[in-house]
Amino acid sequence: MDNGETVDTRDEGARMGLRFGLLGTGYWAAETHAAALDAHPGATLAGVWGRDAVKAAALAERYGTRAYEDFEALLDDVDAVAIALPPHIQGDLALRAARAGKHLLLDKPLALSTLAADAVVAETEARGLASVVFFTSRFSDNVVDFVDSAAAEGGWHGVRATLFASIFEPGNPYGGSRWRQQKGGLWDVGPHVLSLVLPVLGPVTQVTAMAGPRDTVHMLTRHESGAVGSFAVTVDAAPEAKAFEVVLHGDRGWVPVPGGDRSPVQAFGTAVDRLLAQVEGEVGDPCDVRFGRDVVAVLEAAEASVRLGRAVGVDEALG
Repeated sequence: MDNGETVDTRDEGARMGLRFGLLGTGYWAAETHAAALDAHPGATLAGVWGRDAVKAAALAERYGTRAYEDFEALLDDVDAVAIALPPHIQGDLALRAARAGKHLLLDKPLALSTLAADAVVAETEARGLASVVFFTSRFSDNVVDFVDSAAAEGGWHGVRATLFASIFEPGNPYGGSRWRQQKGGLWDVGPHVLSLVLPVLGPVTQVTAMAGPRDTVHMLTRHESGAVGSFAVTVDAAPEAKAFEVVLHGDRGWVPVPGGDRSPVQAFGTAVDRLLAQVEGEVGDPCDVRFGRDVVAVLEAAEASVRLGRAVGVDEALG
């Protein structure tokens, strides 16, 4: 109704919050990324792009937003991108989005090579962009508090970690993922474990890894601090063998790392909060693209160690 008053459309735009473009149309994109962005008071889900235009249209309709057939057109209309795509695709699209000046809310792992991750880091830092890589449990307050406290306390000699998932059971939404079938638990669930351990034990200098039954990867890490980590991961465990345990050991004895106490949607909402905080002036984030790059470097070294049958320095694995 025209009552003669002037409407300040800039204020209306400000109330919309940061405009996000969602890249991806799969289960994780729909049930976590889109749901969290749609519910967040400081964000607007401004559009969806996917490799399957039909799925993109259906997801956009579900959340009352626009489907884009052209990736560059979406970039023109948003402030940030949230990416839920296989890591080899994410790395390239994240780089293109950063070059267009868009803030990045990425999934783990950032990419499948350290070189690709380095390119995203360099572009993001050169343009002063905000970035967050979504390691789910690192966005629960109880885990954040534990990791910060453990890192500050020190005195740790190592960690024993087991993450045995079983995604190929009937009805599992991730079982049909081709990149998970090809890259296995090292690249899928390995980032979750490393995201808990690296802030406490410090940077990794050397990795030894070998493959085991049911696509298990067993990995030893040597850290700059002198600590040694022992990891076992797979996404093809027998259903009866599923496990998730991360236990630090040191001067205090054996201390378990807690699991996250938030749902994926709640945790992703916190990731949006932390991206917004950077946009508003906060410097960096514990899970920014530089940290995401460090995780990729360890995974790449482990993969090289399995292939070569010997210990591999993290720097040696580059390229």
